[in-house]
Amino acid sequence: MKADSRRQPTRAVRVGTVQIGAGAPVAVQSMCATRTRDIDATVAQTAQLQRAGAAVVRIAVDNDKDVEALKEIRRQTDAVLAVDLQENYRLAAKVGPHVDKIRYNPGHLHHVERDKSVADKVAWLAAVARDTDCAVRVGVNCGSVAPEFLARYPDDQLEAIVQSAMYHCRLMEELGFERFVVSLKDSDPQKVIAANQRFAAARPEVPLHLGVTEAGMPPEGIIKTRLAFEKLLAQGTGDTIRVSLTLPNDRKHEEVEAGHHILDDVAHDRFISVPDFGSGLNIISCPSCSRVENESFVELAARVRELTRYAQAHRITIAVMGCRVNGPGETDDADLGLWCGPSTVTLKKKDVKLGSYGYQQVLPRLREELDRLIAARGVSAA
Repeated sequence: MKADSRRQPTRAVRVGTVQIGAGAPVAVQSMCATRTRDIDATVAQTAQLQRAGAAVVRIAVDNDKDVEALKEIRRQTDAVLAVDLQENYRLAAKVGPHVDKIRYNPGHLHHVERDKSVADKVAWLAAVARDTDCAVRVGVNCGSVAPEFLARYPDDQLEAIVQSAMYHCRLMEELGFERFVVSLKDSDPQKVIAANQRFAAARPEVPLHLGVTEAGMPPEGIIKTRLAFEKLLAQGTGDTIRVSLTLPNDRKHEEVEAGHHILDDVAHDRFISVPDFGSGLNIISCPSCSRVENESFVELAARVRELTRYAQAHRITIAVMGCRVNGPGETDDADLGLWCGPSTVTLKKKDVKLGSYGYQQVLPRLREELDRLIAARGVSAA
C-alpha cells in the first residue's frame, strides 16, 4: 500500500506555540491520567509526556478545586495545555486564561442549564475562547452523541456523529470563530475511518484530530489505532493524533511514543497487516486518564483480558470503562460491559445492568455471563 503524501489542505489553527493544519507536521497529543488536584503528580506527568514528544498535553477539569490546581500547574509547566471541560461547560471562563485549547463534547452541553439553547452555549464558549486566546476542539464521541442528533438519525449513528460535528462548526463560523479543530471518535477503527472520511469530504478545510477511543491495552490497542490511522493518514486526512491506551501512570508516555511510531511508519510507507476486529473476541477499554475514579481499573482491564482468553474464537465485545462520564453510554453497545466506579463495578449486558460488584468479585460474575452468552449462541464454552 502506497501512502499518499499529500496532506488535506486544512486551515491553520494555532494552539499556543503549536500549529495544527495547513501542512504543519501532524501533532501528537496525550492526556494526563493523574488527578488534577494532585499538582505535583500532574506536573510530573506533563513533563513525562513532553519528553516523549507530546506537542499538546490535555488535563481534565471537573470543578473549582481542579481549576485552582490548574492555575498552579500552568505556573509550573511550559507545556502547551488543553483542558477537557467534562460535563460543565461553564468552567471555560475560569480555565481559559490558563490553557491554550478548550475541548468540549457537544453531547454534554445539554447536561447543565437546560433552559439555554445549544447555540447560546456555543456562542458563549466561542466568546470565552476568543477573549482568552484559546483554540477549541469539538470532540464528538460515539458513546455520548447529542440526543437531538441520535433522534434525527436513529438508524445511522455515524451520520449522527458527523452531522453533530458539522452543526457545531456552522455555529462557530456564523459567530466569526474559526480557530477550532474537530474529532470524531469511536472504539471501532472502521467506524473511525468512515466517520472521518464522511466529515472530511463535507468539510475538507477543517483540521481533524484523530483518535480511536477506548482502544484498550497494548499491543491490541495500538493495532486498532494503527488500523484507523494508517488508512486516514495515508489519504492525507488528519492533522493531530492521540493514541488512547489503558496504561498505568508510569507508562503513560507510551501513548506518545506509539503515535510517533505510527506517523514515522506511514511517512515511510510501512504498513502492517492487522487482525479483523469484526470477528473474534474484542476487548475495548478506555484510556487511563484523570477521569478514572479508581486506579484499580487498569489492573482490572488486564485481568479481564487474561480471564477471557478462552473465548478468543467467539465474536463478542467486552467493554471496560473507568469513569462516570463515558462509562454508562460507552458500555451500552458491548455484549458485556464493566463500568468502573470509585468502589464498585457495574456489570452490564448491552444497556441492561446486571448488578454492582467489588473489583475482586466482578470477575467470577463476568465469567458466568460470558459462558451464558457463548452457550446461548449455541457454542460450548468449554
